[in-house]
Amino acid sequence: MALSKIFLTLILLSFLASAAHGQLSPTFYSRTCPNLERTVNMMMFRAIRREPRMGASILRLFFHDCFVNGCDASVLLDDTPTFTGEKNAGPNLNSLRGYEVIDSIKSQLERICSATVSCADILALAARAGVVFHGGPKYVVPLGRRDARTASQLAANTNLPPASASVNTLISMFAAKGLDARDMTALSGAHSIGLARCTTYRSHIYNDLDVDPAYAAARKQTCPASGGDGNLAPLNIQNPNRFGNTYFQNLVARRGLLHSDQALFDNGPVNGLVQLYSTNNSVFYTDFAAAMVKMGNISPLTGFNGEIRRNCRRVN
Repeated sequence: MALSKIFLTLILLSFLASAAHGQLSPTFYSRTCPNLERTVNMMMFRAIRREPRMGASILRLFFHDCFVNGCDASVLLDDTPTFTGEKNAGPNLNSLRGYEVIDSIKSQLERICSATVSCADILALAARAGVVFHGGPKYVVPLGRRDARTASQLAANTNLPPASASVNTLISMFAAKGLDARDMTALSGAHSIGLARCTTYRSHIYNDLDVDPAYAAARKQTCPASGGDGNLAPLNIQNPNRFGNTYFQNLVARRGLLHSDQALFDNGPVNGLVQLYSTNNSVFYTDFAAAMVKMGNISPLTGFNGEIRRNCRRVN
């Protein structure tokens, strides 16, 4: 009898350990919130129809979340008198957008399945919805993340690659998150949609030598040597609202908007990948989808770790 009790105790402890370090699963909410993905997709599509830039903004929000302390929605937390979040970190301040879209999705989900879906999972699903809306690949999103109760402005200031990064710096910073050079190059293709502020690309178009002169001249018309820091330009000159491999075609033509974009095609270690993606959209889509899933697996909180926030902007 004693042995039986010990055996049952060991099974229970094993189960609890497994739950605390659980694996993500695409069917995590199949019973508790079966309309989750449909709801996120519908609300994201509405948001993008209102503002086409929003798909790219949510995708970037997801990236900035995952690269700090993992995909845990810490980036969504507001500052308070006793708490410093990540929104005012250098790479995020006056740059990240879309918080209100995530708020709206969360509010709707709280109505149909209260206290069930994490903000971290909402952000992962919303990022995919944005990619798909703009014509990018649809991929399966593993779910079951929980939300952080903490944030790190310091990590946001140090872990996120700057627009001035070299290719070797990019490879190193992505490697620190478990992503290899192929993942990094494919994920950079997210810049086939969206806009960037003059302050992030001014130095590239005025000072770098690896820029097509006609392209630089066109960008200088709306990005003066001083002033106009918030003026916007498309990351993809062909169509900033169409996800695809034209981003890589631009790099081959020396028309990357950011220094960190053009650095990928500058006689460096990922030149071959840039050329491959520029001519083969299917390979790019396959690699991008795989890299997004891989990035979404960066240090998620699962099991009994973290919480399910009722409001994405604050802890419960």
